[in-house]
Amino acid sequence: MKLTYRNIFGSIVTILFVAMLFSCEGNLKGVREMEMPEDAPQAIGTGINLKYVDSGKVVATLKSEKMRDFSNKNFPYREFPEGLEVEFFGENEERNTVTANYGIIYDQTGLIDLQGNVVVVTSDSTRLMADQLYWDQENNWVFTDRRNTIRFKNGAVNEGQGFDSNQEFSNFRSRSNVGVQIIEEEKK
Repeated sequence: MKLTYRNIFGSIVTILFVAMLFSCEGNLKGVREMEMPEDAPQAIGTGINLKYVDSGKVVATLKSEKMRDFSNKNFPYREFPEGLEVEFFGENEERNTVTANYGIIYDQTGLIDLQGNVVVVTSDSTRLMADQLYWDQENNWVFTDRRNTIRFKNGAVNEGQGFDSNQEFSNFRSRSNVGVQIIEEEKK
């Protein structure tokens, strides 16, 4: 067999091509190892301190040690596994606070699920304590089917199993409850 430049060049090209195929296989394995598991969050944030601003005025703050963002899922949500604290500020500087051991916000429905030592304190000192509380942001409605205690600003106390109310607690419906109600007589 006679060796020509053409044969040598063809052999070199063939060897390089085979080497490239093997090296691509090695890189493909590395890329596959870097892929995120299907149930992994898109992002994880720590030391969260968000401020929501409307027309240059802070209307709410959210603080949490950890947030997991699952907005890459078919039904996107954000999770606060180590708890959260939210403060809402009204037009006249009134402040309402919400704390919970765990929270999850469903982006498509606007529903917020708060769990574990949920405490809501309104600007007029109404205090709600519950194991779990849902807040429908679109309809400004809060509700639960779990045990809860509400202490109103006038001293009335309501302990019950489930309620629903507007977020100001001015339209409140309790399902089953025991409590002390303060009724003032009208003066004639």
